[in-house]
Amino acid sequence: MNFELSEEQRILVDTLRDLGKREDFKSLAAEIDRTVKVPRYLAEKYAEMGLLGMTLSPEFGGGGQAGINAILAIEELAKFSPVIATPVFESNIGPVKVIDSFGTIQQKSSIIPGVCKGTMSVSVGMTEPEAGSDLTSLSTRVAEDGDGYLLNGRKIFISGGGEASHYLVYCRFGNVPGSRGVGAVVVEKGTPGFSFGEQERFMGLRGMASCDLIFDDVSLARDSVVIGAGEFRNLMTTFDLERCGNAAMCLGVAGGALEEAKAYAMERRAFGRPICEFQSVQFMIVDMSMRLDAARLLVYRAASGAGQGFPSIYEAAMGKCFANEMAAEVTSTAMQVLGGYGYSKEFPLERMHRDALAWRVAGGTVQMLRITMASMLLGRRFSQRAQAPFS
Repeated sequence: MNFELSEEQRILVDTLRDLGKREDFKSLAAEIDRTVKVPRYLAEKYAEMGLLGMTLSPEFGGGGQAGINAILAIEELAKFSPVIATPVFESNIGPVKVIDSFGTIQQKSSIIPGVCKGTMSVSVGMTEPEAGSDLTSLSTRVAEDGDGYLLNGRKIFISGGGEASHYLVYCRFGNVPGSRGVGAVVVEKGTPGFSFGEQERFMGLRGMASCDLIFDDVSLARDSVVIGAGEFRNLMTTFDLERCGNAAMCLGVAGGALEEAKAYAMERRAFGRPICEFQSVQFMIVDMSMRLDAARLLVYRAASGAGQGFPSIYEAAMGKCFANEMAAEVTSTAMQVLGGYGYSKEFPLERMHRDALAWRVAGGTVQMLRITMASMLLGRRFSQRAQAPFS
């Protein structure tokens, strides 16, 4: 086992660290949180640096790199803010990866080059009012309509909603029940019958677009289908890679919080000496570092497997679950190190903590991830559906 980054990976991390300092991403993160507006120049800059589509197919403008490289980039940028890291996330291991892996040549050639240039983006439409963790119960439906399809339904809490140019919509084909009827179609923004709800107002991740997607007799061509009915496993296989990106966001947020806590502990004085000399503060910092390193090893293991194709369900679930909870714990502890300043909006910790809490429900709750892991550890599936009472 090799736990060392390659020379290329070290250069990538150092380059992004220098970029963040040079462009003052720390101040930008605070501004985005305050104004709820993300400057468009970020995507343009990332495109110039080759960060957008770095894991996508070279024949369509991508970089052809391993998934772990995108994870490293996301982690480094998320130390400032997950919102600042989002363009790299969405263009590498988000739903565009489904199109890159399973889409048609026409779909790839019309979307991937734009994603790599930063002129297009792809958002995923999964969650519904009655189908979140229970994804196989989704009701958004495509029905045969002459030479094409009609799409009807509603999606909620869709990251990138209203901002993305294209949407990978998980839907049911006809009346086929369960996972056998679930596939995905790609829908372009501006298609007649496709509209958006109001932008959500969340506790954290301010500036990250999110809203409902509304489909009212949206007419789609046959070539809009990316994943057909009966290929649900392909959708979830790529979603495991997206979960690694979710976990990388947590590594970044927690890493940024740890850096803030360490710097403060070295400078802040109490009782005539720096507070880093107090054992209780030392223990908090060490505990944060241990949790972060443990999560990083789990996430890197899953993402490295993705370099050979896609991560295993088990490794992706474990990495995400542990990283999600770690980020909440580490940012909370870092706030404690800063005392009253940690709770102040003049310092970044309270924002980091708000951002950290979101990932435990995004991309699969930590409870559902535990059920997934239990099924694999015990060699049997555990249905969450209501069981008939004993008579």
